Amino acid sequence: MQVKRIGLLLMVLVGIVGPYKVASGQESKTTVNNGNVVLEDIPPVPPEIVADLNRYQNIRSAYLRAWSRDGKSLFITTRFGEVSQIHRVDQPAGARTQITFFQEPIGGVSRQPDGELLNFTMDAGGNETSQIFLLNPDSGDYRMLSDGKSRHRYVLWTPDGTAVAYQSTRRNGRTNDVWLTNLADEKSELLWEAPDNTAWIPADFTQDGRQLLIQQYVSVTDSRVHLLDRETGKQRLLVGSAEHPSRNLVEFANSFDADGQGVFFITDRASDFAQLAYLNLEDLSVEIITGDIPWDVEQFALSQDRTRGAFTINAGGISRLYLFNPADKTYAPVESIPQGIFNSIAFSPDNSQLAMTISSPTSPSDVYVLSLDEKPLEHGELERWTFSEVGGLDTTQFIEPKLISYPTFDKVDGRQREIPAFYYRPRGEGPFPVVIVIHGGPESQFRPRFSGTFQLWADKLGIAVIAPNVRGSDGYGKEYLRLDNGKLREDSVKDIGALLDWIGTRPDLDKERVAVFGGSYGGYMVLASVVHYSERLKAAIDIVGISNFVTFLKNTKDYRRDLRRVEYGDERDPDMRAFLESISPTNHVDKMTTPLLVIQGQNDPRVPVTEAEQIVKRLREQGTKVWYMNALNEGHGYRKKENVDLYQQVVVMFLKKHLLGK
Repeated sequence: MQVKRIGLLLMVLVGIVGPYKVASGQESKTTVNNGNVVLEDIPPVPPEIVADLNRYQNIRSAYLRAWSRDGKSLFITTRFGEVSQIHRVDQPAGARTQITFFQEPIGGVSRQPDGELLNFTMDAGGNETSQIFLLNPDSGDYRMLSDGKSRHRYVLWTPDGTAVAYQSTRRNGRTNDVWLTNLADEKSELLWEAPDNTAWIPADFTQDGRQLLIQQYVSVTDSRVHLLDRETGKQRLLVGSAEHPSRNLVEFANSFDADGQGVFFITDRASDFAQLAYLNLEDLSVEIITGDIPWDVEQFALSQDRTRGAFTINAGGISRLYLFNPADKTYAPVESIPQGIFNSIAFSPDNSQLAMTISSPTSPSDVYVLSLDEKPLEHGELERWTFSEVGGLDTTQFIEPKLISYPTFDKVDGRQREIPAFYYRPRGEGPFPVVIVIHGGPESQFRPRFSGTFQLWADKLGIAVIAPNVRGSDGYGKEYLRLDNGKLREDSVKDIGALLDWIGTRPDLDKERVAVFGGSYGGYMVLASVVHYSERLKAAIDIVGISNFVTFLKNTKDYRRDLRRVEYGDERDPDMRAFLESISPTNHVDKMTTPLLVIQGQNDPRVPVTEAEQIVKRLREQGTKVWYMNALNEGHGYRKKENVDLYQQVVVMFLKKHLLGK
């Protein structure tokens, strides 16, 4: 075993410290990982960094995907090789038996109702053109069910398990219609022809399969629910409004009730937060169920026979689980679950257990099962089914973040507005160098899931991490969510300036050594922070970030463009175009003096590679050095282990040089 480990380490080192071709007056450039990663102006990674990070880079995680038909096993995804694949676990702490062996990571997975087959989605090289596959988990045999060229997502089985409904762009390559494909003959039919550049999602069938709930997504603050009668072809809008956009609501369909006479859905019509509600299909009356919970309801699940339910809420970034009785719409919290983030809740076929994925700041994502009593709101013990490896590290030494808030530049209700943030403080005295981590979205939220990266930075580099949820973040109500829309965009950047001010007041933090780090929209926030605060930043790391909103909207995939215009503004309007150009970092490179590392995936359909190329080019033209890493077999973020490992090593090397001065 020791010989194998040494051999593997040598191969990794050889792959990373490959030959660099340097031409006078030009950037140094090399390719690594079998030519799949291009590195420009990035020095070779020292062997000691590779060795130092090795254990952190071998932390695993596991995610719940589905119960087996007999309810005795769970299907999960986890990574033993380069990418995550489907495994089966037959008992608590049991072996993870691998079922799929692809070179690309598995996407969504679901099991056939009352059947054995699984469907799963998978793309190629991070291009997000996902295809639908059918898999026999016993034999490992599989076949592609989709057309092999369009984008397919949100796969939903019919109740009898003979067909799947899904979102697809197959009609014209840009519109997210709803289709249905029969398993027997693989014939497909268009169920819902959507207007151009809109997104429609199949949500739930009635038990007889006749009626289908369809979710229309316009933006994070505007979504609507429709009903399709498959026999008559009639369609009707149930909740939401197309006529009154000023009264936009979040209306998210979840499930029909047991007799198909009503619909459980999530709405913010009666609150600043999203609440669980019930819609009577006969008179379209709405009953708010969780009116006494002042947080967003996130996930909602019913058992297969729809006699039991469960939902989670997002309480300031932390998940809480409730059991729910659909018959009388009562609910009760589950207090015995450890604090963390809960995902993928699913009832066993016999309704006796509830499985879920739990991640916490000090424990990677793993699968747990809660035993249930006969009464819908009562439960037994929580049992852990998977124990993901942590590279031999001592988890008791992992840092638990503290929820803080800091004042920003404006007021709300006559008081200074506070921005929530999670603070990972290293052990020791300080003052600590700081990395500000800015989430993407922008309609997203930093939540304290497990991060091996943050633990590594704290342990190996003594870096404090502060992750703010600046205005425009989800989870704090619809008013807060809308505070950065349109021409308010740079107000969120001012929230980063306010955080820099706050850091300057803290004796435990070193205001002279601060870096910014973010991906996607968070990458734009990094670049914008460098534009406005270069003199206060030592380093900046932009991952698949937007560098110019006009070129981004022009080049992002067709099926995304109108959805992004709702958030950022329509660049076809001359006034909005001028504003978008005025805040785009590519037009302010003369103000950008902070050392910059840019990370990109060549196949990114969301933020195209051109966004990275143009900011790198313009900075280099003015003589600014930029480290640039582009993975040719990745998309919107890295998913292959060898690329992730190299990316983390480059980031550590960059922070050591520019933030720590080592």
